[in-house]
Amino acid sequence: MRLPFRVILFVLLILPNAVRASTANEEHHHWQQSPHHLSLLVATTNTDEHGDAFTLGVDYEYRVNDFLGIGLVAEYAFGDIEAFTYLAVADLHITNNFIAQVGPGVEFFDGEEIPVARVGLLYEFELSGLTLSPQLHYDYHHDHDDAIVAGLAFGIAF
Repeated sequence: MRLPFRVILFVLLILPNAVRASTANEEHHHWQQSPHHLSLLVATTNTDEHGDAFTLGVDYEYRVNDFLGIGLVAEYAFGDIEAFTYLAVADLHITNNFIAQVGPGVEFFDGEEIPVARVGLLYEFELSGLTLSPQLHYDYHHDHDDAIVAGLAFGIAF
């Protein structure tokens, strides 16, 4: 699968900041007030066969502890792809801001129900209880085109 330029640019801009992040002196984080977090994702989904598709998604996380959050993701890719994706995910908080997301799910595409596995990275900036997080995910589809989802999520703790 060919990586689009914007995906490569995203990784180059986010990863250096994430690596520098330290858990030793991090400030108070929203999950310490409430373990619930809801975000809206605006993204693009790319596959070799269908190219890029505008994607909207919703992500809910329940923060279990400093390291682990569990949640649900629902996304819809428009255009040529026309796919609904539903995932049960674990959010692994490497630091308060740098998060790896993994989990299984199902995608409904072209009349088929396709198993999917996601692995992704996001970096969450917090601004007065609101969050902004650039994200990059790889979705593996058994016997089908894999997908790269790259976007920006806007969230709130409640």
